[in-house]
Amino acid sequence: MLTGLGLSTAAGLNAYIPLMVVGVLAHFTDKIHLPAGYDWLANPAVLAVVGVLLLAEIVLDKIPVVDHVNDVIQTAVRPLAGGVVFSATQAAAAIDNSTWMADHPGVGWALGIVTALIVHLIKAGARPVVNATTVGTGAPVVSTMEDAGSLSLSLVAIFLPLLVIVALALLAFILWRLIRRIKRVRAARRLTRLNAPPT
Repeated sequence: MLTGLGLSTAAGLNAYIPLMVVGVLAHFTDKIHLPAGYDWLANPAVLAVVGVLLLAEIVLDKIPVVDHVNDVIQTAVRPLAGGVVFSATQAAAAIDNSTWMADHPGVGWALGIVTALIVHLIKAGARPVVNATTVGTGAPVVSTMEDAGSLSLSLVAIFLPLLVIVALALLAFILWRLIRRIKRVRAARRLTRLNAPPT
């Protein structure tokens, strides 16, 4: 479950990084064995398309205003990617030797979609505030951090799934600090407007 949870959380930050990680590892290594119906993820043609979409996402997400349009489009893509990577890894079956998740694929899809959607909504909601408070200069910095977080979380989820708990706790702490900072900046701006002399 931790592998699926980590990958779907990573998909909420960047849809294509966990898809690429899972596909590449399934194609070139024996670390991931994709269940029946998901072997297309390791297809070279699919990996090439995901690679092109990943490059586009990396560029577009770093441009202020364009990143907001991209987030609107990604509202459908990121949760779908979360559902795919959660259910494709068969994480629960590998850990507890049960076939329950494989027998109930809808559960994996639902958990992945909801997890990725929650992370995406937080990301999409914070980005306009970051852009406004930094006059757009924060977009490439925050986007790069999100991409690095998505890649790191994807790799941790696959190779060290127990650390997903630590990674998610760290992500929650960062989001908490970001929300506090945004609230302080908004409060300071309101105070500045209230104390500004009339023109």
